[in-house]
Amino acid sequence: MADKGLFDKNGNDYQEILKQIHSDTSPVGIDAKHTHAVILRYLEEILDRIERIENQLAED
Repeated sequence: MADKGLFDKNGNDYQEILKQIHSDTSPVGIDAKHTHAVILRYLEEILDRIERIENQLAED
């Protein structure tokens, strides 16, 4: 399961993510393009990991 620390608003990881996606010029306070790019890249990494696991299971 994912590290629950990422969902802890007081956690260092959470605060670091907020710093990275923050935008003073955005009405919602985040850079939406950057945020979406980060999410999409992370989803790609998850899919790659799932494919590797499925391939390993198919070999067994």
